[in-house]
Amino acid sequence: MQDADKVFLEYVVKALVDSPNDVKIDRTVDEMGVLITLTVNPADMGKIIGRMGNTAKAIRTLLRIIGMKNSARVNLKINEPEGSMRPERVEGDRSASSAPSSLKTVDQAMEDLKGI
Repeated sequence: MQDADKVFLEYVVKALVDSPNDVKIDRTVDEMGVLITLTVNPADMGKIIGRMGNTAKAIRTLLRIIGMKNSARVNLKINEPEGSMRPERVEGDRSASSAPSSLKTVDQAMEDLKGI
């Protein structure tokens, strides 16, 4: 079955989202392997990505396993909706909102050590 990866992805994604009719999956094959492009309703992006990207990572891992079973390299690209903006990250902080202000960058810590 050639499109087992596409059928699997469609089943999983439609079970996760609130708008299954908006799910669009494109599958292309080239010399690098299989590229599956996923487009969902912008309101459902968080459900597909998951907390810290864990849901997307799990889906990609399962698709790679299906690909190995069929001797193919499978990659998943999740289309970002138009007009979406990613939050800016402050250099040195893991998350700009929750990191304590007492954290230093590596360069700052090295400068402090040179003074000792």
